[in-house]
Amino acid sequence: MTRKDQILTVEVADDNGNTFTLREVCERGDCHAEFVIKLVNYGIISPVEDITEAREWQFDMEALARLQKALRLQRDLKLNLPGLAVSLDLIDEVNDMRREVARLNQQIRQLLGE
Repeated sequence: MTRKDQILTVEVADDNGNTFTLREVCERGDCHAEFVIKLVNYGIISPVEDITEAREWQFDMEALARLQKALRLQRDLKLNLPGLAVSLDLIDEVNDMRREVARLNQQIRQLLGE
């Protein structure tokens, strides 16, 4: 793999286990609560705990990052909610496969003594 072919991935990790309320997620995502509630209903993002009352929902960093991706996709590609769900799932799958390929390439290099 040449230097220009390398794929870099960055994962946001919150070691503190911080969570965000629905209001905080809306503020950080610059969106309305109704939109976040729709994303939860479509399974695009999920609160940390399965609570029926939306006002009591707590979201982690992963949900916040996924919300921001969904907002960009909707803004840039004008996707509807089912389209957002499928697109985000496909993006996650591609990222998982890229990490696996990078891991396997590293193992091959180690086996070949490079």
